[in-house]
Amino acid sequence: MHPDTRQAITTPITIGGKEIENRLFLAPLAGLGHVVMRQIIQDFGGCGLLFSEMCSAKAVPQENRRISPMFRWRDEEACRLVMQIFGASPLEMARAATRIEEEGLFGVDINFGCSVSGICKKESGAAVLKDPDRAVAIVKEVRKAVRFPLFVKYRTGWKDDPLFATELAKRFEGAGADALVFHPRVSPDRRSRPPKWDYIGKVKQAVSIPVFGNGNVFTPSDLTRMLETTSCDGVSLGRIAIARPFVFAEMTQGTRFSPEIYPQVALRLLDLLEQEFNTGYALRLYKKFALYFSANFKFAHPIFKKLVYADSLDGLRENIHTTFAERPELAATPNINLFAG
Repeated sequence: MHPDTRQAITTPITIGGKEIENRLFLAPLAGLGHVVMRQIIQDFGGCGLLFSEMCSAKAVPQENRRISPMFRWRDEEACRLVMQIFGASPLEMARAATRIEEEGLFGVDINFGCSVSGICKKESGAAVLKDPDRAVAIVKEVRKAVRFPLFVKYRTGWKDDPLFATELAKRFEGAGADALVFHPRVSPDRRSRPPKWDYIGKVKQAVSIPVFGNGNVFTPSDLTRMLETTSCDGVSLGRIAIARPFVFAEMTQGTRFSPEIYPQVALRLLDLLEQEFNTGYALRLYKKFALYFSANFKFAHPIFKKLVYADSLDGLRENIHTTFAERPELAATPNINLFAG
């Protein structure tokens, strides 16, 4: 990695009055950024902030963190965990944010980015961008309710119009957001086209609060290009962080890992999933992880099939041992075409 890039991302930044040691974050990822994955990432180090899976604002005030699959965290990560919430009602979002602040977490993230139909049908996630006034009202209501850092994650909108994104950024800042995480794709686009990074630069120029870029940063060279072409304040890593949970250590600390790290990660994940969740849920989470993890290898699809063809956790462990006994060949870079969903 270019020395200037490492220096840029390891320079501390203050958001909402709280200092963060570096500018590389784990993006919120449904079904992937759960408490176990965050533990593995944190154990490797190098991640400035951890973002949770998205949680329903309507449910959060009644959630029990000890049994909830999503509103769940380890005490050790609380000081750097941002809980993401989705919802349609400003008051419900504010109540959820209040509960999160009372729990002592780092901050809250408002989800205006999820374009999954099930979320959008609830008039939540990216669907809120169809009504900019309601989006701004949500940010204002949350800001009135809490004092800790408030992030807003959003997309370009429902049309390919950077002016919409920049004007909304200004309104979010005026409503009290402390930082923006911007994903420069239109909401109907589920990664069928590359993100337009130049839009991140336009959003950055429009506001004075920190702006973090998100979308298709998979390698150190990608990271350098995003920072150079957008002047964003930092980067939020999504799919690559699941494929390579040690990517933060690689990028911020320059740590190099041998091929033995891959079976170690897979086995560690299984062990922690078994400790944290019931068997059925652990199986589902592991198999979702395995799709992204398999993208590290030259023959990704056969590796994926070998890893997941089992209906028990012990069977999955045996698959890992068998697969890596054959020393599968690593791809030069992770096969992003395999990244789905």
